[in-house]
Amino acid sequence: MSAITPHYRSVQQLLQSQSFSIDEYQREYKWEKDNIDELLSDLQAKFFAHFKPGDETPAVSGYGEYFLGSIIVSKRNGKNYLIDGQQRVTSLTLLLICLYRAAQAQALPVVQTLAPLIFSDNLGQPKFNLDIPERLPVIQALFEGQAFNPDGKDESIQTMYARYRDIEDNDLMAELGQVGALPHFIYWLLTRVGLIEIATDNDSYAYAIFETMNDRGKPLSPVDMLKAYLLAPIEEPAARQKANQTWKHEVLELISWGGEHEPERDANCIKAWLRAQHAETIRERKAGAVDKDWELIGTVFHRWVRDQSERLGLGKAQANLRMMAEGFPFFARAYRRIMNASRHYTPGLEALYYNAHNDFTWQATVLLAPLVETDDDETVRRKLAVTATYLDIWVMRRAVNYIRVGYSSVSYAMWLLCRDIRRKPLADLVAALEQRLAEDEVTFAGSSAKGRTGIQGLGLNQFSRRYIGHLLARITEFTERGAGRTESFDKLVNREVKNPFDIEHIWADDFEAVKSQFADEAEFADWRNHVASLLLLPADVNRSLQDKPFDQKRAHYAKQNFYAASLDASAYQHQPQFQQFAETHKLPFKPFQTFTKDEQLARRALVEALVERVWSPQRLQEAAS
Repeated sequence: MSAITPHYRSVQQLLQSQSFSIDEYQREYKWEKDNIDELLSDLQAKFFAHFKPGDETPAVSGYGEYFLGSIIVSKRNGKNYLIDGQQRVTSLTLLLICLYRAAQAQALPVVQTLAPLIFSDNLGQPKFNLDIPERLPVIQALFEGQAFNPDGKDESIQTMYARYRDIEDNDLMAELGQVGALPHFIYWLLTRVGLIEIATDNDSYAYAIFETMNDRGKPLSPVDMLKAYLLAPIEEPAARQKANQTWKHEVLELISWGGEHEPERDANCIKAWLRAQHAETIRERKAGAVDKDWELIGTVFHRWVRDQSERLGLGKAQANLRMMAEGFPFFARAYRRIMNASRHYTPGLEALYYNAHNDFTWQATVLLAPLVETDDDETVRRKLAVTATYLDIWVMRRAVNYIRVGYSSVSYAMWLLCRDIRRKPLADLVAALEQRLAEDEVTFAGSSAKGRTGIQGLGLNQFSRRYIGHLLARITEFTERGAGRTESFDKLVNREVKNPFDIEHIWADDFEAVKSQFADEAEFADWRNHVASLLLLPADVNRSLQDKPFDQKRAHYAKQNFYAASLDASAYQHQPQFQQFAETHKLPFKPFQTFTKDEQLARRALVEALVERVWSPQRLQEAAS
């Protein structure tokens, strides 16, 4: 009989100089941003519950452990095949590469420990721990810090690249750098984070284990355990059957929503619902702090409901029946509506799509907060629209000021927001959100308290690229509508079409041609990359124009979207609708013969005016109507 050996492995023990393959019929790498954010948030919370500034790295040996779950490995033909665990091992590899790059940039000795966990030397060639040939180019490019274009590549490659960028942008990386804890975190991750490796040299056994763990022998999920707890006091057969059937129906609707089977979506919905409607406390950010409502709902919501049953008014048949047959269906429907509008550009709910494009992962939670089970369908729509519009303005104000809005950095702010707007009538909701925007110290003009300069200081870089692309698409769409045209935001940001829109620099990358205007190349680069010097154009047009000076590009701009076309005088001919639009909103559109600093400053004033209109607090009233 073949051996089946389960072993606890630290990350370092699991990955030290060994690689993992997958069979060709395995599913693609599918982790989404919220999966990565939640993992990193958990790791961040566990690590910083023990880390204290001034700790030497050996102190890590006394920090608490974190368990990543189990993987199943079949060993054959000298290779380790992942039968279960591909998503976690791939995500872990991406995190290790990101940490390796950060440690390398700081010349930290820990890079020598990290490197063998990512690749080993195979006759002079790097053999990565994810030994999957078709994914090698993206892994190698990320590891070596080389440029990589995922467009048109396989789903797994595109997803891996996107999740790596999410890890780079995550607040965990920023916080580790701010407090000098990068080496401590790396050593903790390698030695105090682990999982169970279940290994066999027989494929049949490996798949039998997998099926047992994921079928007959699969432990009850938190959703199952919550259902069991809520059902327990409902003894009357008809009521019990109603509660059970309603619950099962909503779970099925959630996990099969959108034609894709996603087994975690029911749990994600319940977490969002309970946090939005019931989380009263949140963990303090200091060593030794304990999890409170906000965190416990995110990890053990089934236990949290049981422990908080008195406060929630649960424990008796009628109350539990209402939660199962009325509360859960109402919030599950609202959650699916949020998911649908986040994925599909929906009239009246456009702000949900905008926030989803900005990867704002707290959106669903916050949008459920003002809802009440007695709200009718139209009231729900208006509350969703108003709250999403507030988030759209709040997020973009921070993005243009280089303030992070990732999962962990805004968790406390979103908890406060949920408490502030919880179950508010529509008029009160609008008033509360308007007041928040009026009192917000961060604006598009900047934030004096944080030394930010807003639009005036917004230039293209690794952090801002996604937000500048978003901003350009929004002001382009707004201008298009004003001119009576039809180019919409969802089309402008769609990267899956054959010829997607790309960011175009109005100034060609040719310092010699314009050096009389600038003190040096660095100043030229700042002006060239400023948001007012950028446009969105189809990729093929962008490539054909990139080396040309402005006077040769201007006529081509006139044939594109109206925001780009407005640089050329011909675009203004016979455009009464556009002229009225510009006058109504006091937008300083003007064409140029040349493009120098003076023209760019004029364009900067236009961008500021467009931004203030597109993200005007007045939109809250418009969304409520």
